[in-house]
Amino acid sequence: MELFRQSTARQAAAQAPLAARMRPRSLDEFVGQEHLVGPGRVLRRAIEGDDLSSLILYGPPGTGKTSLAHVIAGATRSEVEQVNAVTAGVADLKQVIARAQDRQTLYGKRTILFIDEIHRFNKAQQDVLLPHVEEGTVILIGATTENPFFEVNSTLVSRSRVLRLEPLRDEEIGTIISRALADGDRGLAGQRVEVDEEARAHLVAVSNGDARIALNTLEVAAMTTPPGPSGTRVITVQIVEEVAQRRALVYDREGDSHYDHISAFIKSMRGSDPDAAVYWLMRMLAAGENPRYIARRMVVHAAEDVGMADPMALVVATSAAHAVEYVGLPEAQIPMTEAAIYIATAPKSNAVVRAIGAATLDVEEQRADPVPVHLRDSSHPQAVKQLGHGQGYKYAHDHPNGFVPQEYLPDSVAGHIYYEPTEHGFETEIRRRLRTWWKGIKNYSPE
Repeated sequence: MELFRQSTARQAAAQAPLAARMRPRSLDEFVGQEHLVGPGRVLRRAIEGDDLSSLILYGPPGTGKTSLAHVIAGATRSEVEQVNAVTAGVADLKQVIARAQDRQTLYGKRTILFIDEIHRFNKAQQDVLLPHVEEGTVILIGATTENPFFEVNSTLVSRSRVLRLEPLRDEEIGTIISRALADGDRGLAGQRVEVDEEARAHLVAVSNGDARIALNTLEVAAMTTPPGPSGTRVITVQIVEEVAQRRALVYDREGDSHYDHISAFIKSMRGSDPDAAVYWLMRMLAAGENPRYIARRMVVHAAEDVGMADPMALVVATSAAHAVEYVGLPEAQIPMTEAAIYIATAPKSNAVVRAIGAATLDVEEQRADPVPVHLRDSSHPQAVKQLGHGQGYKYAHDHPNGFVPQEYLPDSVAGHIYYEPTEHGFETEIRRRLRTWWKGIKNYSPE
């Protein structure tokens, strides 16, 4: 009977999807997340020393949350129980707790409880589990794609260490693909599968940092590709396109294509063409461009090319960048598109950039005079009494409309004008204010 069970288990493992078969069996096989399990890191030391506390693993799909839990299970001397928060009821949890209590009492052995999709835990499940996590009857390891600080019960979060897993880098996805192709026991080496260079690049791109997508796509491509005359299954980019249902775009994330696409995107926003801006945004995302990079460029562009003509553009762009981190793709493409459209349709001004350039030139070329006495710090009474700091300074709020003319620049650059607002958008109002306040004092360009 035991031999039959072992044979059945081996058969089930052989029939498992490639992504399940290629799960790492040890920390040495685990790919990515160096900030957590790299040499000398705290989590790696805890795993190797079998000295774990409760953990919640948080990150996008396919980044290794379940794989890391399996690695921990293989490395620990504790018993491992696994449940899914969606399918496990209160009765299931009570049975797990009972077994854990028996192990602890009878054998002095700890139990690690791995809960997948822990963000779906309801109150009844939490009430059963919480006291036993507190007492140490079970060591909790939860996995979730949702931010646990918002989606997991706070009492569980407070008793666990939250670890964020990042999307895998392209080279890490490439390593996982290479291992699957080379492994004869769990991978595809026995099927004599080859992936040409263009197909591999597209497979990495469509995976978008998700190892499960990469391996699932590779497996279906191998299964649907008949052997050639030599007996080798050669996977081309056309096959990957068909399996992934995404066309391979000509795009090099580190080469000319990368810079050409982002240039077209920025120039479309600068040129106030929202349609072109959305097109180039979607094209970059479809090609696998890092959304964080695009979001950073929108933040810079909002400050550089919209500037004070519409100060809200920077707020919208920054919010879109935050959304990329908070919700990720594909949902983040909505706030990213909103930001691109807002920036494209906003009035444009580069007056802030020109002010930076003009002031920087004076800083570099003009004499660096001391801070004028009336502008120096006057918080210390002895500095005021003995050095005269702050004497002659006019406090703006003591004057009508909160403004009083006085010189704020040192003598070497007195009267210089760096910021010249345009007549675009909100800068029209700024322009009016400055000319009203400084009329007859600063020599602004004619209206």
